[in-house]
Amino acid sequence: MIYTSEVAENDAAICAAERMLAAARTAPKACGMDLIEAVVLDGDDKSRLSAVMREIGVGNKAFFIRDAGNIDACHCVVLVGASVTPRRLNCGLCGAGSCVAAGREGISCAMSVTDLGIAVGSAAATAMDCRMDNRIMFSAGMAALRMGLFSDRVKICFGIGLATTGKNVFFDRPSSKCTS
Repeated sequence: MIYTSEVAENDAAICAAERMLAAARTAPKACGMDLIEAVVLDGDDKSRLSAVMREIGVGNKAFFIRDAGNIDACHCVVLVGASVTPRRLNCGLCGAGSCVAAGREGISCAMSVTDLGIAVGSAAATAMDCRMDNRIMFSAGMAALRMGLFSDRVKICFGIGLATTGKNVFFDRPSSKCTS
């Protein structure tokens, strides 16, 4: 049997994505509480994600449209999200006086945000270990949240596109001013 490069590279990207999900799952979590959720999108689901990114980009967020083009050029995208549930440490790192106050004021738990960063970093390192071109994009995460791809508990998310092309699709991108 002959496997074309196109088929093998797509299969390799999906295999890397599966490993990335495992890396996100096994990344250290504060207080041993696993509040991470992760999924992989390809095909039509990935196309729907890039379409939502373009919708968000209309107006003053042109970088969403640029990032949507990167998602279109990818084999797949890994999405990693986290619940912002307070850990009841009352550490004050989030800026609130207590976890109860943070919950009441809608402030994200600093431990949850940190856990998400570690999980995303672990997933991206795994992509690198698999020699996959990748880029972490909060724009893909925002679109995933808008699409309802996670449970209602997940309030923050990042996407990581994976590509195996002759030229890295994530470099030489036109710059866009980030205006929020």
